[in-house]
Amino acid sequence: MLSNSAISKLKAILVIDIIVVALALGTYLYLQNEGLIATALKPAEFTVTDLTINPFEAEEGEPTSFSVNVTNIGDLEGEYIANLTINNALVENQTITLPGNSTSTIVEFTYLAETIGNYTVEIGGLSGSFRVKEAPPTASSIRLSNMLVNPYEGWVDEPITATVVATNQGSETDTLSIKLYVDDALVENRRIELAAGETSNVAFTFNVTTEGKHTYKINSLTGSFAIVPTGYHTLIVRYSGGGSDPSPFTLNGVSLNMPYTELVPVGEYTFSVPNPYSTETAVYEFDFWSNGDTSTTTTVNLQSRLIMVASYTLISGYASCPSLFVWNGTDYVYVTDVSNAGWLGYIDYISEKGDIVFGGGNPWDFVKLDSRQLAEKGVVGGEYYDLVLFQQWNELFYLDSAYMVVVDHPVGTDAYATMVNYANQAFNGKIYTINDGQLLTPLSATNEKGEDELSHISSIDGIFTPGNNGFESPSWDNITFNQLTLNLGELSGADGIKLLIRGMVDWGSAESYYEWVAGFQSAFAEGLVPNGTQLYPPPYMEVKNATGQWERVPLDKQIPTPSDFVPRTFVVDMTGVFPEDVSEYKVRITNFFNVTYDYIGIDTTSQAQTIIQRINATATLVSLDFGSTSSAATGKFTRYGDVTPLLLEADDMYVIGMQGDEVALEFPTADLKPLEEGVERDYFLFVAAWFKDPPENWGYGFDFTVDPLPFLNMSGFPYPLTESYPYDQAHLQYLQEYNTRVINQP
Repeated sequence: MLSNSAISKLKAILVIDIIVVALALGTYLYLQNEGLIATALKPAEFTVTDLTINPFEAEEGEPTSFSVNVTNIGDLEGEYIANLTINNALVENQTITLPGNSTSTIVEFTYLAETIGNYTVEIGGLSGSFRVKEAPPTASSIRLSNMLVNPYEGWVDEPITATVVATNQGSETDTLSIKLYVDDALVENRRIELAAGETSNVAFTFNVTTEGKHTYKINSLTGSFAIVPTGYHTLIVRYSGGGSDPSPFTLNGVSLNMPYTELVPVGEYTFSVPNPYSTETAVYEFDFWSNGDTSTTTTVNLQSRLIMVASYTLISGYASCPSLFVWNGTDYVYVTDVSNAGWLGYIDYISEKGDIVFGGGNPWDFVKLDSRQLAEKGVVGGEYYDLVLFQQWNELFYLDSAYMVVVDHPVGTDAYATMVNYANQAFNGKIYTINDGQLLTPLSATNEKGEDELSHISSIDGIFTPGNNGFESPSWDNITFNQLTLNLGELSGADGIKLLIRGMVDWGSAESYYEWVAGFQSAFAEGLVPNGTQLYPPPYMEVKNATGQWERVPLDKQIPTPSDFVPRTFVVDMTGVFPEDVSEYKVRITNFFNVTYDYIGIDTTSQAQTIIQRINATATLVSLDFGSTSSAATGKFTRYGDVTPLLLEADDMYVIGMQGDEVALEFPTADLKPLEEGVERDYFLFVAAWFKDPPENWGYGFDFTVDPLPFLNMSGFPYPLTESYPYDQAHLQYLQEYNTRVINQP
């Protein structure tokens, strides 16, 4: 048995050995009450508590926040990965580092649900639930407008910025929740506050990871953009004023035709056009490129989507209608051709006897003049605007009225008139104001094939909806119409509803027109065509009622036919057209002819206060000795000289002319009121004119002669024997006094 001293020595030896071993292991040991108690530092260990969901019930577009308390109950520092799982799918995680000894931190997540419904959430073994409900409608005085995306055409992962202008139109401070959706997925929800009358630009920046066409929406405003292969961009080459035939050009020395669209590598490109160039019916002269270069050859550095436009003037040959030129201070510049609807020869239907029944026709047209092109002529106190209507084409014209309307309207608004539907003989001559900053884009736009056309009508960019000509239809009983269906959204609180439309029409070729008529006549001979079948129905517009049925709009509010060759912008007033009980305002536009649209916007503001002044012209008919010797036109035309009295009113007393004739119009400016502060001024030319083609070129059913004369109340042209030009005393005196220039008659 060991003695007490021996035992003490043994303990001391054991303690020394243990310390040596402990040092070797890197562990700290301690002794208590002469016992051997050894404890190691605990590794990091985490607990997750206190799951918080705020709010438990969120409104659509409102984010939901989640937080948990994470505690490291170990002794050593460590990392913890907090996973946020929504409906059993991992949507986000965060990695945190915490020291030991029960150190805690709060981990927070924010989640924006895309759809309405119930959701489960799980973080670190803790679970809960929340709900997303439909947001109630908010009555905010803040209006959104001028939505833009930049760039329109980008690359994968390249930043894209969508902007919108927010304006508080109310009298008090107000708020509005602004939501950005990309491809129908909610990307961001931002709440703004604006003082009364305050305007703010709101910008969202995002990117996408896939190529192709994408849509974006900011509240009810919608648009689109494209993602193309990196290093490439779209090159578009088009022409203006060059008729409807393809226009030749070269691209880096390669011969091509306009219109041209291609995805090409970024870099330098050289364009060249012939000058002049000819088609089967006309000769065109080059004016300038859209980059301002007046040389026929120009070079650009393509670094983004690019539209190049070559502008032309038709210098000889055939197109359609009298051509309008204005004096710009140094020269007469071409504006457009006028009075498409005044064409004589619209066909309505085939009668039970197989006869062609003519119908429609409307002589009225308007042209909004570019104030930058208008320059005064004359001496001080006798200034005037100088405009010319020149008959370049081998046609007859019957000019009944021409006057200028000067419109003063508040800055921030714009002014337009409406064109006419050739099936409707009425013309209101009304000026409509449009609020530039509050134009809305339709929620959707689809064509007759169900294809999305919203990108084509969302901005004025020269890219038109695709179209087709009804003459190319398979047969008389299988007509291919152009249709555009628009969802305007919910507009029940609108002060008015006006569509601002920019479009143009391509009538097709005379050959296809005659083939179409012959096809109807052949079908009638075989007993196939029912009485009253229309050969080419006029354009018409329908609205959808509360039961989902389409109803035609009244004739006096029907969709007009736009101009040809040069697109025009006009207003269609739809105020009071929609049924009162509809929740969505849907419109369907149907065209037989090849009508295409560049832009359709919605104005829901009330009519702004305007000052409208009418100016009558001093008018002179002159001859430019252009083509008259080759024209086969015959009849008693208006003598040259002063024809001012004939153009004061639309009264069937015409200036009658032919190819090479020109009507010079001088509009005096001395009596115009001074322009007031805060007001802008626009100019319009209103014209009432009929025109007639020769039989070989659209002149179906009549000879190329002055007689019979058209008149405003005729059912169509040629009109039946039961109708007649008004040969009363006043009109007989007009014919005897003015129409004394006899051409090609014995």
